[in-house]
Amino acid sequence: MLEGKTILITGGTGSFGKRCCLELIKSGTPTKIIILSRDELKQYDMANSPEFQGLKNIRYFIGDVRDKERLARAMTDVDYVIHAAALKQVPAAEYNPHEFIKTNINGAMNVVDAAIASGVKKVVALSTDKAVNPINLYGATKLCSDKVFISANNYSGKKGTRFSVVRYGNVIGSRGSVIPLFLKQRETGTLTITKAEMTRFVITLGAGVHFALRSLVDMLGGEIFIPKIPSCSLGDLAKAVAPDAKIKIIGLRPGEKLHEAMVPEDEATQTTEQEDRFIIHPAQPYWHYEGKILHSGKQCPEGFSYSSETNPDQLNIEQIQDLVSRYQKQTID
Repeated sequence: MLEGKTILITGGTGSFGKRCCLELIKSGTPTKIIILSRDELKQYDMANSPEFQGLKNIRYFIGDVRDKERLARAMTDVDYVIHAAALKQVPAAEYNPHEFIKTNINGAMNVVDAAIASGVKKVVALSTDKAVNPINLYGATKLCSDKVFISANNYSGKKGTRFSVVRYGNVIGSRGSVIPLFLKQRETGTLTITKAEMTRFVITLGAGVHFALRSLVDMLGGEIFIPKIPSCSLGDLAKAVAPDAKIKIIGLRPGEKLHEAMVPEDEATQTTEQEDRFIIHPAQPYWHYEGKILHSGKQCPEGFSYSSETNPDQLNIEQIQDLVSRYQKQTID
């Protein structure tokens, strides 16, 4: 589906954007990849890094998702959009709510409007488990963003742009995540953790990229795609990174949950389960997939939820150590 196409990645200089770009280049299918981001230095560093230096089919487009006109210009003759641009740090969102609303919600609306106006075929937007029953502003903005993208299918027309969402948990080693922090703190002999019993869904960057690209290919419009991924506790993660270090409990930060969910009970009746993923279908009674067969899968029972603390796939300390070792190798390489 992607062969000979033009793909735009918003937030393309971030961890996800760069890895996604590399995977697309390896596949050899797109004619052109457009990297949209607002930081010229990050674009310069990316363009001159060994992986990207000299590549002719990548375009670097300075712009912000807050700027609808710039987005429309960037999407000229674009076939597919992967929307990865977002502000995502939970404590920063609590202190700077207006900025997160402008980027995560208004930016989503701008992406939708620009994609429809430009005739883009498909848009897949990245989301987070924090959008489920949110208690922090970041999660609330991503919930709104998800609603914006799913509802966009209602007014894009029968043959217009299709929109879907990919939702997954914490990306191992991404900027601002806990593993790089623990590795740094390990040198001091003391790790600070919120609560040892806290659990989180975890996914590797490569797995997240592959899942997003697969969802872009599979989507009919209106779905929220959720991968089946492992969970781990923060206490086990700390032991895996620094088994001999002292642990200092600092308590939950503002807006933090003890556990996260990706399929809430309230949406179980519109969720189907497949071997390696869940698909949440739109709740609107008038929704249809343009006469196409619904994604095959088993209907989830009423009251079902997919949560980090009850997830049957819980990583043990040895498995976490393997993930950390692979992350460190990637960093060194």
